[in-house]
Amino acid sequence: MSKYWNKFPQYNQMSVEELRRKATNSAAGAKKKGMKYEPIFTSGRQICKSWWGQAWCENLDSYADYGSRLDRGKRYVRSGAVVDLQIKGGRIEARVQGSRKIPYKVEIRISPLSEERCTPIIEACSKKVENMEALISGTFPDELKELFLGQNGLFPTPREISFQCSCPDWAIMCKHVASAMYGIGVRVDENPFWFFQLRGIDVDRFIDVSLSNKVESMLENAEKPSKRMLNEDEAHRLFGVI
Repeated sequence: MSKYWNKFPQYNQMSVEELRRKATNSAAGAKKKGMKYEPIFTSGRQICKSWWGQAWCENLDSYADYGSRLDRGKRYVRSGAVVDLQIKGGRIEARVQGSRKIPYKVEIRISPLSEERCTPIIEACSKKVENMEALISGTFPDELKELFLGQNGLFPTPREISFQCSCPDWAIMCKHVASAMYGIGVRVDENPFWFFQLRGIDVDRFIDVSLSNKVESMLENAEKPSKRMLNEDEAHRLFGVI
């Protein structure tokens, strides 16, 4: 007699080679249809190279409730399963290859930062001209690490993230969502300004305000005497200038 309790399906984990083959076929099929995919590529075991990209991944690793799914997500993103990932403000749309022929659709939403939390971030970036130069050139100076690693920084907490996937997995965070989350880390690794857009900060306006604040600060100190400036007597003694 057939037993009901023996009827649960058993799922076998695909090999990396099979996953890559399916992902390659999906990308090729999308290209034939005129769809523009923006895939995620990684090299080696390390998903991100920069300290800010690595910090994003480390922040994800702290989501203890999703531990097992995060490990699978790492495997998927390293295998090239994230065939498309596009950041549109605080909304991320991704397509992640799974066991079926058509990639699963993933949507991730990240809550924007409040004005109260944005203000100290802008002030921190405005403190030094070097900070602004580094930001404009597309890198984050070490002095701004606190913006990411500190409390109330740019990194979203689990409460500030919502996600959904078209796969049949019952888990709150499936491996496809997890792989897309690490894919976001790769995107910000390539362009750190995505951090600001993810939190609803307009990058151009952010730079304008930060530069304006810096100029105002410099003008306020323009008339103040500086120990680094020589008076007339000191200049005469050093250079013989009258």
